[in-house]
Amino acid sequence: MIIHEDTLISDDVLKEFFACDVLKCKGACCIEGDKGAPVSTSEVAEIDRIKDTIYEELSQEHIDFIEANGFYEEDDDGELVTTCMDDGKCCFVVENANGILNCGIENAYYKNKVDFIKPISCHLYPVRIKEFDTYTALNYHQWYLCSDACDKGNTEQVKVYEFVKTALQRRFGDKWYEGLKQIDNDLNATK
Repeated sequence: MIIHEDTLISDDVLKEFFACDVLKCKGACCIEGDKGAPVSTSEVAEIDRIKDTIYEELSQEHIDFIEANGFYEEDDDGELVTTCMDDGKCCFVVENANGILNCGIENAYYKNKVDFIKPISCHLYPVRIKEFDTYTALNYHQWYLCSDACDKGNTEQVKVYEFVKTALQRRFGDKWYEGLKQIDNDLNATK
């Protein structure tokens, strides 16, 4: 484990390689799993604020589902997560003509319709965050669905933390990220 400011980071975040290969996985992380994406109360408020604009990106089926069920719920652990359709898809999923799943919130963001890219838990994936009273833990979530991403990351020599650079900067700031990068450089220099 690595301690950086008020974060505790698993070694895998700095050692393992990862680069999403959506052409191979087709966005499976948006449909697989036992629950939706974790969201904070502030993210729920933000999504609620821009919901009508997000609807412009979603199918009528997804809009009707959200209107009937809401876009978030409390899971068995008492945490807030996005709701999932009966087929397991996140309620914000958009399926492209080529069968690739992506996020309606993110689509609206890249079309400059909204200023919120997506929940930080999605933006950081495959890094998972757990908040504790005095520190924040960052772990690398390894999943068989992402084996192609591991292969691509290894080929391109992109480490997990480098892959999620923008999300880490969003959550912790540029200075924090540069400090993490320096820790990685220092660890590699001592090998």
